[in-house]
Amino acid sequence: MTTRRRLAPAERRSQLLDTGARLFAAKPYDEVLMEDVAERAGVSRALLYRYFPGKRDLFAAIYRQAADRLLAETELDPARPVYAQLRAGLDAHIDYFVAHRNTVLAANRVLAGDPVIQAVITDELSTLRERLLGTPELARGPREAVSAALMSWLVFVRTLCVDWLAHRAFSRAVLLDMCLGALLGTLGAVMDLDLDGAPDRPDVPAGG
Repeated sequence: MTTRRRLAPAERRSQLLDTGARLFAAKPYDEVLMEDVAERAGVSRALLYRYFPGKRDLFAAIYRQAADRLLAETELDPARPVYAQLRAGLDAHIDYFVAHRNTVLAANRVLAGDPVIQAVITDELSTLRERLLGTPELARGPREAVSAALMSWLVFVRTLCVDWLAHRAFSRAVLLDMCLGALLGTLGAVMDLDLDGAPDRPDVPAGG
């Protein structure tokens, strides 16, 4: 066991979250034991359970922290073209998905019905939608229609990325193109879309 150190409560909680995050990233959810987290952190199981009553509680706190960090890293800059920022934001999320494959699959599959985990995901998607709605390019469109289109797209992207992570049936480049292409197609149906850096979409004849 790691040598124990006395830490302030906030420092201890942060340490336990970091230790748990490494274990959940390294192993499938069912293989991570609270005893292992306590041992790696150099604390007693009783102390660990004082901070987190169960494994799900620990995982939920870890996932919330990861979502908050990703949102902070992908804050939109109104001075930059939104399409370029979307590409960068998607890259950042895919990077996280790849580096924390077991964690992402646990949240979106093993714990798919857990209300706490789903609240974290819903909050993240809602924040991303509000950020996009506030960009000059998308604020020009009909708000309700654009809002609905964005949330549907965000759910689609998350579902597609989780499926890609589980099976890797195509390349990451194709995944990124699929995500961005879906956005252009969805928003193009509700507004005159003009995003700097976005590829031109060929005109599709009616009924074709």
